[in-house]
Amino acid sequence: MMYGEFVEVYEALSATSGKLEKATILAEFLKKLEKKGRSEWVYLLNGKVFPDYDAREFGFSTQLVLKAIGHSYGIKNEEVVKKFNKIGDLGEVAEEFASHKKQGTLTHGKLETGKVFENLRKLAGIEGKGTVEKKISLVAELLGQASGKEAKYITRTLLNDLRVGVAEGIIRDAVAEAFFNNEKKEMADKIEDAYSLATDWAVILEAASKGKKAIEEISIAPGKPIKVMLAVVAKDIAEAFEICGKPAAIEQKYDGFRMIISYDGKEIKLFTRRLENVTKQFPDVVAEVKKNVKGKSFILDSEVVGYDKKTGIYLPFQAISQRIKRKYDIEKLVRELPVEINVFDVLYYDGKSAMSEPFTERRKIVENIIKMEKLKIRPAVQIVTDKEEEAMKFYHEALKVGEEGIMIKKIDAPYKSGRYVGYMAKMKPSVKDLDLVIVGAEHGTGKRGGWLSSYVVACKSGEKLLEVGKVSSGLKEKESEGTTYDEMTKMLKPLIISTKGNAVKVKPKVVVSVTYQEIQKSPSYSSGYALRFPRISAYRPDKSVDEINTLKDIERLAK
Repeated sequence: MMYGEFVEVYEALSATSGKLEKATILAEFLKKLEKKGRSEWVYLLNGKVFPDYDAREFGFSTQLVLKAIGHSYGIKNEEVVKKFNKIGDLGEVAEEFASHKKQGTLTHGKLETGKVFENLRKLAGIEGKGTVEKKISLVAELLGQASGKEAKYITRTLLNDLRVGVAEGIIRDAVAEAFFNNEKKEMADKIEDAYSLATDWAVILEAASKGKKAIEEISIAPGKPIKVMLAVVAKDIAEAFEICGKPAAIEQKYDGFRMIISYDGKEIKLFTRRLENVTKQFPDVVAEVKKNVKGKSFILDSEVVGYDKKTGIYLPFQAISQRIKRKYDIEKLVRELPVEINVFDVLYYDGKSAMSEPFTERRKIVENIIKMEKLKIRPAVQIVTDKEEEAMKFYHEALKVGEEGIMIKKIDAPYKSGRYVGYMAKMKPSVKDLDLVIVGAEHGTGKRGGWLSSYVVACKSGEKLLEVGKVSSGLKEKESEGTTYDEMTKMLKPLIISTKGNAVKVKPKVVVSVTYQEIQKSPSYSSGYALRFPRISAYRPDKSVDEINTLKDIERLAK
């Protein structure tokens, strides 16, 4: 298959904003991919060459892409930068240069998808001396053969910014339409459940081509991350009981981060709710699990909480976030920021899935297999009650010891991966904060010179991201105090996708918690609302863009 066929699909997807139309466009193309035995090429539709759970990246910043374009077309870097500043889209910059290339100076022949896929995969494995030169060489090999449109999408893929509007839900509906058109509504739900377990669209595509039974047989297995079950928000205990029924299990809500602990009988792996492998960052968790959890194989759902090593007092999430993002000085952080593992569910045990078992049975397994050790590992603190007074007493006790609030769980419910299904609710004190994603920033001046600051934040509305304001305070000067402006700048710079004057647009990857005084209507932002006196309270590396607050949340809070 020629890469031009992918480009035709990208262009068709870009030309419509309708979800149904996009799903139909993809459905025909997915059948073609499966027929050719190239299910793994489905990753390209999301600007990737690996499944979602695979953390490998191309390692291409905006600056490196600028160099690659210049090298590919024999153009000075200053000229490429000038064109980028004018157009604001590196994909279109590459398209323009490729379209005007001299035919005699570059390789002839159509570009094969296999070659694009192969070269892009190689990028993720290049390390050590000469890395930049080797990466640019692989990209130049592709751009040299590419047409203008092909160059545009290769460049956008390098930046993980295809701009074709294909989200997870659209691929799900496309698979349902391609292989189960007569029952696509029912199968869309089954496909979503299967994807939450497999987190790999190639696996889903191959199963779908074999029929309904193959989709239903997809199950979890140790060694891979899964999408965790998500909790709905309850405003009070009465509403929580309404959601989860009576009696319900009530557990402390920990101010830590969600961790899936996976053991296949040989190796323990640790994953975040964003499917990221953080095993190396938490050798202490691995050691405690080896020591205190019985079982030939298992997958546990837990919350890891940091505490002060001198007082034993639990620390807020911001403290533990330093360990999630750190790739070096691990042993030092283990000593300085010890953690406690609070296990609250089991999804797989001794060779079989436990997800369909009622929560009470899964809880029994947790209690039976964990040897509790103070400030190291324990089953989540829990009561089971149908009395509001008893639940409220437990709630206030949780707050008193420094926890965020409580979780309320339906005792006879199965575990539903990746869903807000009403099997679990959360309740905490009313705090004016939102989880939002950074979509833009400005270059700082004066004291903040050299940093990106004044961050534009957005909420979610369907597949769109809508701006809700600009926040410039809350980050720290020193690393010991929390996330710094310098760290945030280092995170955002590789994500820059366009520049205009002092402002930049960035890929929506970095999620932050933002506190505010009030929400008011505003024509200045695409959501129609603006946060008044916003302040970043925490960087949330544990959360994905899928989990940020929605426009409906903003509208409800504004009222």
